[in-house]
Amino acid sequence: MHLADDAFRDHLRQGLSQARVTPCALEGRRHAAVAVPVVEAGHGAEIPGLPHHDAWRPEAALLLTRRPLHLARHPGQWAWPGGRCEPGESAEAAALRELREETGLVLGEDAVLGRLDDVPTRSGFVITPVVVWGGAARALAPDPQEVASLHRLPVSELLRADAPMLDAAEGAAAGDGPVLRMPVGEAWIAAPTASVLYQFREWLLLGRPTRVAHFGQPAFAWR
Repeated sequence: MHLADDAFRDHLRQGLSQARVTPCALEGRRHAAVAVPVVEAGHGAEIPGLPHHDAWRPEAALLLTRRPLHLARHPGQWAWPGGRCEPGESAEAAALRELREETGLVLGEDAVLGRLDDVPTRSGFVITPVVVWGGAARALAPDPQEVASLHRLPVSELLRADAPMLDAAEGAAAGDGPVLRMPVGEAWIAAPTASVLYQFREWLLLGRPTRVAHFGQPAFAWR
């Protein structure tokens, strides 16, 4: 079990500092940043197939959101807290701002552990994932306009033997890689959110320099 303690935080920081992050040119796309919050496992909306716990636990988890159905972009989909970078705003600053606005989790610059690879999306963005240390994160206040529910996914779930799931891309263009999905409980999460989950697993849990920008995304994530 990976514990949400100082040793795991230092392990993540060291792993990210040694990683050779691959940026992605915008080429007409918009730049966005997402926070990848590492928090303590505990209360949160249930994920089908995962045990429900009434008490806080020291296991490390990743904080994910489900988007409301009323949103024009990506309604009902799994997502990281995040959004567009404002002019002159760094990816780190944007990720912390969006995390605060969407979930109520207020963190300082010292919570930033590092970046993962940029991920281009079929919906016209280049996403920069910023890994942040959220600690216990017990007092969250999600914005109902942006977040339908919050979920704490134990990092151990990323190490399942059936992960990742790779499928032929629907409507794939020449050079598109397979669609990446990560199994979660009895369900699954698709790229691009799953691309970040998979690289977190490969880089920071297994120590493998795996790239993810080439993976395809299902048609429902293009809009």
